[in-house]
Amino acid sequence: MKIVVCVSHVPDTATRINVSGDGKNIDSTGVTYIVNPYDEFAIEEALKHKEKSGGETYVVSLGGDANKETIKKALAMGIDNGILLKDDSYRDSLSVAKALAAEIKSIGADLVFFGKQSVDYDSSAVGQLTAELLGMPLISVVVDLSVEGSKVTAEREIEGGKEVIETTLPCVITTQKGLNEPRYASLKGIMAAKKKIIEEKPALAVANYVELLQMKRPPAKEAGKIVGTDVSAVPELVRLLREEAKVI
Repeated sequence: MKIVVCVSHVPDTATRINVSGDGKNIDSTGVTYIVNPYDEFAIEEALKHKEKSGGETYVVSLGGDANKETIKKALAMGIDNGILLKDDSYRDSLSVAKALAAEIKSIGADLVFFGKQSVDYDSSAVGQLTAELLGMPLISVVVDLSVEGSKVTAEREIEGGKEVIETTLPCVITTQKGLNEPRYASLKGIMAAKKKIIEEKPALAVANYVELLQMKRPPAKEAGKIVGTDVSAVPELVRLLREEAKVI
């Protein structure tokens, strides 16, 4: 079995983000980058299934040289092979999916994992688009997964509950928090990762369908307003909620 995990290299959610001078990128000065948190669940699930059923694992990331740090972390956790699809330019979700799908197809993957979304652009679309391009069934937002032979059974989150879905390999899974507890890289794994070669390839060149026009920070919150300290303030509060805040 060949198992592929697609990972994103994203700013740490605790990092303060500023927009660069051109208004179309973030200012990377002082920004710490990490493995996309949802992708860590995907990496762990790939490792679990390799340990159970054997096979070979691959981590694939699209981006510049900085993405190697994210790939190295996956290799230190236990992934066998690292592939960097090099492209520093802006890509929309479909463009990313087309490049990933081309590489996954060349590998001949049986099982493909994504995090349910990346915490930078937050579109929650790349996994679904890649599955469609590959012609593979997709189960998204998975919180429990079982693979027995070619049969795949997954529990996924839906609004107000959960549902259980069955499909067959090959397929694509997007992972949600609660699926597993990602392992830490061991010293042995870190040392082994240093001997693993990250294969670099040019990402498939495709046109974007979406143009990024501008990035901007959200406006600062306005100061709060106190309209009174007792029951006599209720009529004024109701008026302001209706006429100014327009929430009632």
